[in-house]
Amino acid sequence: MSWKCPKCGRSFEKKDQSHYCVKPSTVDEYISLQDEKVRSKLEEVRRILRDALPECEETISWSMPTYRRGRNIIHFAASKKHIGIYPGGEATEVFAEELSGYDVSKGTIRIPYDDELPEELLRKIAGWCFEKYKK
Repeated sequence: MSWKCPKCGRSFEKKDQSHYCVKPSTVDEYISLQDEKVRSKLEEVRRILRDALPECEETISWSMPTYRRGRNIIHFAASKKHIGIYPGGEATEVFAEELSGYDVSKGTIRIPYDDELPEELLRKIAGWCFEKYKK
């Protein structure tokens, strides 16, 4: 049995499946569309990345908050049980030892909402990505 969103008309397999009826155009809008209990974590990630990447533009790319300088440097996004940080596959390999306590797959770092954000590590990864990918 499928479910049809009353706002956008899209059909889904699961009733009340989360989705974006309208794609956010700003990071503020992206965060405001998320569940209230995760907004403060998203704001914290945003603050860390903004501080670490002052020369980058903050935008939405791939429907996620993104920092870019000529090209995408790093993304983050809300998921059901975690915040995803997307620095790319090479970054997760370079920082593999420091990320050993996290759920990591190629290019993705998953940080559960209940965990404290590894601020210094995120700054290091963002700085590395900036130096590697800036144009």
